[in-house]
Amino acid sequence: MSALQSAVADTSMEAEREVLFRVVNRVGIITLNRPAALNALSHAMIREIAVLVEHCRNDDGIVALVLKGAGRKAFCAGGDVREVHRLAKQGDSRWLAFFIDEYRLDYALHTFPKPVISVLDGITMGGGMGLGQAARLRIVTERSKLAMPETRIGFLPDVGATRFLSVMPAELELFVGLTGATLSGADALRLQLADVCVSADWLASSEERLQYMSHAGDLMSAIRGVVEPPCNIVPHAALGSFTQLILRHFDRRSGVDRMFATLRQDLEREPPREIRQWLQATYDALCAHSPTMLYVTREALLRGRQMTLAECFRMELGIVKRAIEEGDFCEGVRAQLIDKDHKGRWAPATLAEVRPERVRHFLTSPWKREAHPLADLGVE
Repeated sequence: MSALQSAVADTSMEAEREVLFRVVNRVGIITLNRPAALNALSHAMIREIAVLVEHCRNDDGIVALVLKGAGRKAFCAGGDVREVHRLAKQGDSRWLAFFIDEYRLDYALHTFPKPVISVLDGITMGGGMGLGQAARLRIVTERSKLAMPETRIGFLPDVGATRFLSVMPAELELFVGLTGATLSGADALRLQLADVCVSADWLASSEERLQYMSHAGDLMSAIRGVVEPPCNIVPHAALGSFTQLILRHFDRRSGVDRMFATLRQDLEREPPREIRQWLQATYDALCAHSPTMLYVTREALLRGRQMTLAECFRMELGIVKRAIEEGDFCEGVRAQLIDKDHKGRWAPATLAEVRPERVRHFLTSPWKREAHPLADLGVE
């Protein structure tokens, strides 16, 4: 084989690998490499990333870790819920291992002893948020689209969201978690889900600058110097103009039924066009979601504000088990991702039919404390 053929073969093999890893100037770079699938996480990818993270933890030659996605469209669009759906429909319990391994990986990143930098360029949703929000430095761009849209598929914002969304006021957290609203990079910066917003063009040359980064002095300052342009302009956050509406309609003291009622009331008052559009879009989004999981998600998000990260992961895994085995998850995936009719046949179908004891059941762990698959998380 000629040198050219060998080089082409190596490039082809790299293109086929779902996770890439290299070290630049003592900084480990993990790249999610499924651009055609918007870098969605397969179980194999989760396991491979976990091994790489552990390698970087133990390698004294690596001083920091970068997480990024291949291509221009996405950092990571989430976990492979189609595969979880397929396994669940077949009665194959291996889907549970997917979530256990994913949550362990996310926890390992949250507790990583070296700086973690996440490049949340493009679509960053669900499992992508689980990875990205674990970083000490979260970078967004004008292309960023961040969301936790799980209630659309009869699920809840998981991967640690019951903890990482709590950085914002409860009302804003409830809005983001219940509606699954998509946030721009500027919105993410304002809601404390990002640390710096830069242009994608500037970001594209960051690896070249990384090669010349000095290791003298404070490491995080040096890394920020690599990613931040000399004159960084804070962009306009579109969601900011609706803050007062969010505070009114997603009051932490209001139940889900009350949230629906206040949105309806304001719509009936014939508000100005821009406000009406926001009210209608918010109301329609909630109407399309699983009634059970709206109640469960509200309670989980409020509980998570008082819990440790490890406790949040344990709570989420219990709810996930209930949602997949007894809830609306399979129907939600069918409606949104498989048949794409966007008409989930939820059970129960209306908010009024959701009994408080059903909500409590979802929030009660299926396991005794010592038998929980994540029992050791956070235990020294």
